[in-house]
Amino acid sequence: MNVAKVLDAKGLSCPMPVVKAKKAMDELTSGQVLEVQTTDKGAKSDLPAWAQASGHKVIDIKEENGILTFWIEKG
Repeated sequence: MNVAKVLDAKGLSCPMPVVKAKKAMDELTSGQVLEVQTTDKGAKSDLPAWAQASGHKVIDIKEENGILTFWIEKG
């Protein structure tokens, strides 16, 4: 997977991971992939809901050692 940008949102709580993901996504062009790393458990539902509402696509989600990693393709 070709990641265009990595966002470290670890330690931030809702709604900051989504707010920062939106800002990072604004810098990308359609088809590019944003990787978001967060420790906020609420992001499990928040980020996919935001991505869908914004026309983006969640490619994959991984959880390892308390860190959630999302790969979101810009729509």
